[in-house]
Amino acid sequence: MNSPDYEYYHEKKSHVSENFPYNTYLCTIPLDFTHVNTHWHEETELIIIKKGCGRIFVDLQPYTVLAGDIILVLPGQLHSISQHEDNYMEYENILFSPGLLYGNGQDYCTSGLLRPFFENNFVFPVHINKSFDIYNQLYSCIDYIDKLRSAPAPGHELGIKGSLFHFFSLLFTNLIDINSRKPVNRQAAKLKEILCYIYIHHSEQLTPSDAAHAAGFSTSHFMKFFKTHMGCTFTEYLNGYRLSSACTLLSTTDKPVLEISYETGFTNLSYFNRLFKKKYGISPRIYRKSL
Repeated sequence: MNSPDYEYYHEKKSHVSENFPYNTYLCTIPLDFTHVNTHWHEETELIIIKKGCGRIFVDLQPYTVLAGDIILVLPGQLHSISQHEDNYMEYENILFSPGLLYGNGQDYCTSGLLRPFFENNFVFPVHINKSFDIYNQLYSCIDYIDKLRSAPAPGHELGIKGSLFHFFSLLFTNLIDINSRKPVNRQAAKLKEILCYIYIHHSEQLTPSDAAHAAGFSTSHFMKFFKTHMGCTFTEYLNGYRLSSACTLLSTTDKPVLEISYETGFTNLSYFNRLFKKKYGISPRIYRKSL
């Protein structure tokens, strides 16, 4: 059985703990999953490529990444991860709440630098590789964090915060112009609007024309826009989202399968069962029993 898709849409679950909003974990494509769907969340994410090669999109911009590369994703930015051709890729995710680095009151580091940066107001390099003069210094911050995490000792959290401060200090000193403001990415904003619409209305009898009208597009332009930026048709994405939602309900509730199929937008139970089995290799009932 294939695992349910890693995430759809806006990740509302927290990736970090409340008392120290930081986390890190390793992933491998395609061994863990074939791709990470386009989504966004409230944490800042550093994606560090450990081995191999892959493709990462951030706010609809594609980046081909190699071992050693760093991708910086800010809160609210659309991003996805996938295989590049037939290549294997192992990568580390570092996720943390921007609040981890904020001071109290009118601290300039927070109000003048970090907060506007994490709110995506400054121009910055998303893709950091070995061509950058300060690459070794930046990567040493990541390296130190990894060492602290591999054998955490009392107080290691201070070392993690210190390394993150050093990392962003290097960026501000060398690669960020705080006097220039970043223009709004209107296409990314429009795609987020469309994904929000799908999230709100996915349980209804939603058609491409409905979504196109809500986005202010003609149906033909909408279909082309969606396929270009999501890599699949609107119907494929909608069904995938519905099936992912069904997996959540199957694993977290005792609702009957028929009720779940209707609740996630499938009015025909046999069609729901057929799509579910095609995607996950087993029926919804067997999926629930296997949990």
